[in-house]
Amino acid sequence: MAWVYLIIAGLFEIGWAVGLKYTQGFTRFWPSVGTVGAMVASLLLLGLALRNLPLGTAYAVWTGVGTVGTALLGMVLFGEAATVLRVACIGLIVAGIIGLKLVEAP
Repeated sequence: MAWVYLIIAGLFEIGWAVGLKYTQGFTRFWPSVGTVGAMVASLLLLGLALRNLPLGTAYAVWTGVGTVGTALLGMVLFGEAATVLRVACIGLIVAGIIGLKLVEAP
């Protein structure tokens, strides 16, 4: 169950990272409320995952999921560059996340 918590925490991390763009410096009320809510949910779920997962693994996966999702949504929602090199680097992050899951002791 810890891995499920961790992946969902990473998804909430994507939510708050993208949400920051919509808050316009926390000057817009509802986007700010949603962003702060996603921050709280992300940290709560990370904390639950850390009950059973090593800190280094959990933190690396949490930030990796957030980084990949945020980078991809930046390309889709905000027209950020989607160069071959950038996408390849995102692929390396995904490979690292998969690698950490595969080497995790049962």
